[in-house]
Amino acid sequence: MGEDQSPQILKALRNATESAARAAFEQIGCGRAESVDGAAAQAMSEALAGLPFAVRIAIGEGREGEVSDLYDGQVIGGDQENPQFDLAVDSGEGTTYLVDGFTNAMTVLALAPLGAMKVPSPALYMEKFAAPPAAKGEIDPRWPVGEKLAALGKLLGKEIGELNIFVLEKPRHRALIDQILELGAQVTSLPAGDIAGALLSALPNSGVDALMGSGGVREGILSACAARALGAEFQGRIDPQLQSEQAAVERAGLDLTRWMPAAEFVASEDTYFCATGIATGLLLEGVERVEGRDRVQTLKISGATGESQLQTTWRRIASHV
Repeated sequence: MGEDQSPQILKALRNATESAARAAFEQIGCGRAESVDGAAAQAMSEALAGLPFAVRIAIGEGREGEVSDLYDGQVIGGDQENPQFDLAVDSGEGTTYLVDGFTNAMTVLALAPLGAMKVPSPALYMEKFAAPPAAKGEIDPRWPVGEKLAALGKLLGKEIGELNIFVLEKPRHRALIDQILELGAQVTSLPAGDIAGALLSALPNSGVDALMGSGGVREGILSACAARALGAEFQGRIDPQLQSEQAAVERAGLDLTRWMPAAEFVASEDTYFCATGIATGLLLEGVERVEGRDRVQTLKISGATGESQLQTTWRRIASHV
């Protein structure tokens, strides 16, 4: 991928994430998360089918046979005999919580050269540490929380009390959240959205200084792609949450103690990332429908150029493309 291809690639990805976000928005009031997810996945799949190049889905919505759209290993787009890129997909991150009145949901895609994405199957969860570019390679995620916060504050020119750490609001994180608060730092916590948390920690003046805690492997791969494009810090450690997952990763011989840098999940810095808001959250504004048009907001990141752009677009309701 070269710099001259960036506009074409990002336009195609944006079309897919915005189509998915708009389709999901139409289903929010139905009260069923599966309807929201299904509509988003179908719309994203239809948009990706029109890509001028072929992609292989390295990590998608599930295995072939378990889901009909965007399954792992699926080749989609142009010349399917010769896929050029790996694709990571989350057509509806955070949509499970929309029916309960929570926000922060978005649709997400990340692209890298073919073979660059390394998915630690069969792991489903990983512990993550994400931080701004100034902290890349400077903080060992194995350190105690207090030592990590002290080092992060020094690198960012902040006191610990000025730091804000994003942690998913999960029972498994109660002790971590309590520890961060006891050390004097602030915590931002939502039930979903660790991709947004990782991105906010990488972007300047976002109000979030780091992401800590465990979340999905798929979300980790997507976050690693964005981190590589932005030159930010991202590391992950396989962290099974279910007995079945624990047994599967042990059979696969995965090391549960080793922290892996973003480069081990995505072997190229030449990545592309695109996310569109479904419901307004910390990172993006959600879909707003006004006078026959949808207002959508999308974050685009190019590893080829090092640029990130927040784009607001008005689209006619009559079409999802």
